[in-house]
Amino acid sequence: MNETPALPTAPQSTVLVATDADHVHDEVAAALSGDHQVVRVHAGAEVLAAVTTHQPVLVVLDLQIGNMGGMATCLDLRLEQRADRIPAQRIVMLLDRDADAFLAHRAEADAWLVKPVDALVLRRTTREALAA
Repeated sequence: MNETPALPTAPQSTVLVATDADHVHDEVAAALSGDHQVVRVHAGAEVLAAVTTHQPVLVVLDLQIGNMGGMATCLDLRLEQRADRIPAQRIVMLLDRDADAFLAHRAEADAWLVKPVDALVLRRTTREALAA
């Protein structure tokens, strides 16, 4: 029996999701796991270490995460980048309402969208953020 050897597949890029809400993680993972390996942390204070460990191509931050919110986490990542302690990160923030776009802009997020997560919008936003 002749079996064709499997073609090597390119390793999936990693997306880091920071949320303490299981449903948000599930929505993001369902939308992005076909193209990316989705890694989760539960607190903003865990993001910097996870960025160093996993080297994600994209960080998805829930605005409302425990002990260090999405805005503070985003600002922390930008400060670390400017100090050349971590590579540049693309950051998408998940907001609770349209008015929070001001916060995402101030935190220097590359893109944002309002929850609940729409899979098509998240995939498009991810593609656009990574292409920028």
